Amino acid sequence: MTRRAGLALALGLALSFAGGGAFARCEDWVPQPRPQNADRDYVGQTLDEILDRGFIEFAVYEDFPPWSDRAGGAATGIDVEIGQLIAEGMGVEARFRLVAAGEDLAADLRNWVWKGPVVGGSVANVMLHIPYDSAFTCRVEQVMFTGLYGVETLAVAYDAGVFGTEGPGPAMFRMHRIGVENDSISDFYLSAMAGGQLGPNISRYPTTEAAMAALAMGEVTAVMGPRAQLEAELGRALVHVPPFPGLMKPDWALGLAVHHSHRDLGYMIEGIVAEAVADGRIAAIFEDHGLSWTAPEW
Repeated sequence: MTRRAGLALALGLALSFAGGGAFARCEDWVPQPRPQNADRDYVGQTLDEILDRGFIEFAVYEDFPPWSDRAGGAATGIDVEIGQLIAEGMGVEARFRLVAAGEDLAADLRNWVWKGPVVGGSVANVMLHIPYDSAFTCRVEQVMFTGLYGVETLAVAYDAGVFGTEGPGPAMFRMHRIGVENDSISDFYLSAMAGGQLGPNISRYPTTEAAMAALAMGEVTAVMGPRAQLEAELGRALVHVPPFPGLMKPDWALGLAVHHSHRDLGYMIEGIVAEAVADGRIAAIFEDHGLSWTAPEW
């Protein structure tokens, strides 16, 4: 299962089809016993320790352009630049650890925020690119979710020579071939749409980048996926956000996570990020990458 699919499941079907029962925030969740912090588990530094040593470590996903990647031995991407902005606001150096995605978001938070992986390594001070879902925050009590810096949304990149400038809606892929990342939210959505009628026209690729390469070569007429990843690989294609019938929530806010015991660190970062959102520095990072940006809302 890819990380994108894992996020869909971990967020409690926040991106699933309509028709399920509705709950008030945390209404269906019984608080669990909080794990005690034994010596081997208690990892991460306090705010004072971070300021005294002069650097803060961020966990970002590996091989995840345009958000985070490695080039010439250094971490690059939107999330990396946001981490650098936070570190600058704190007056410390930013250091980055590119980490592999786990089965789902809960596993990533356990490995890189509040406990540490089973074999090798420890948590980072902060993890970036955390999809924020109000109900999901109830289920991971060891983590403070904060610092919203943008919104990701599902979109469709398409060949204007086939669809014109207005772009296609999902129903049009009964007749036209569309590419998706295998086992992603887009894959699940299109596969289930209209009782599976789109199935013969869905081409699956290991990554969204590979699907976009197929669009450039004419193997497919469109690609569905997260807008930022589509825009980063557009070439001559166009991108738009059509209605997605039956999809409850095709967009989600992005923020960061810190260990629940380091709330003073979380509050400091929240203030730095909120100021950068308000004064346009976050928007400028996206603009520099040629990507759309939407202001987050709590």
